[in-house]
Amino acid sequence: MNWCDMNNSWWRSHGTLRILCLLFLGQLVSLALALASFSSSLIAYLGVDAPITQTSFTYLTLAVVYGSILLYRRQRLKVPWYWYLLLGFVDVQGNYLVNKAYQFSSITSVTLLDCFTIAWAIVFTWFFLGTRYSVWQLLGAVVCVLGLGLVLLSDAGVGGGGGSRPLLGDVLVIAGTIFFASSNVGEEFFVKKKDRVEVVSMLGVFGLVVSIIQLSILELKSLESIKWSADIILAIAGYTFSCSMFYTITPFVLKFSGATLFNLSLLTSDMWAVVFKIFFYHQEVDWLYYLAFSVVAVGLIIYSTFERDPGPLLGNENGDGNVQYEALIDENQHRLG
Repeated sequence: MNWCDMNNSWWRSHGTLRILCLLFLGQLVSLALALASFSSSLIAYLGVDAPITQTSFTYLTLAVVYGSILLYRRQRLKVPWYWYLLLGFVDVQGNYLVNKAYQFSSITSVTLLDCFTIAWAIVFTWFFLGTRYSVWQLLGAVVCVLGLGLVLLSDAGVGGGGGSRPLLGDVLVIAGTIFFASSNVGEEFFVKKKDRVEVVSMLGVFGLVVSIIQLSILELKSLESIKWSADIILAIAGYTFSCSMFYTITPFVLKFSGATLFNLSLLTSDMWAVVFKIFFYHQEVDWLYYLAFSVVAVGLIIYSTFERDPGPLLGNENGDGNVQYEALIDENQHRLG
């Protein structure tokens, strides 16, 4: 038994420590997402309307850091480049729509509605990955959607959600979650089947290519009108750092736990968003938001409690059930070799 087999055996045998580690990583992802949401909201507050430009710095960072590692390895891509192009395209659109929503809606609405990604992920994994869900899981998803409906009710004027055009912002977020779900499902499949570093680096490379093409068409006039200041630069730098951390940690959570714990962990980013809204923007949070958060939390707990084994995604041709560790073993063997 080599060092990698011993490491994986120890990891699987210490269930409690494994869960605690995954929860910790999940909270790091959640905090990174909350910081990215706060930074994006701050960028919009400073009068900058360039959502594609601000995310392009994140893709550039991922391409440089992880692309350098990939070049050092001198290995061929394990996934055809056109799949990474598609992954980069849908990820860019998700970021664009959600960041655009901050121009019209509040940070709390955006982060709560971003949970709609869970519902789309269920649909996509059902049809494209062959994952099957229990009735209780579907019930939990329905409860989540009902909770998100309370956000729409508040933004329609019942509770005063905030923002210049909150309903338009909500529509943009929901549309963005469709692309985010597509990106998450694709990324989860690739990191469990292939190589984590390759996935993140190629997401950065093709995300940057798509961003440059798209911003040259949609945002050149917006960039020319920006009056650059230290506050704007710092806000974009904070967004780039938090998003880079998000994309760095996400593959670990997806690889060793899957989308359920990942999305459950992201739910706490809404709590951080409320904290930011109260202490940084000095805004009051409507009671419907707290009710919506509670309903969404109940739905996610129901969903995760009755989760089935992912089955088709985690199985392999040899029947050993260890395909989710395959890429990590290859990485460690390469480093040790």
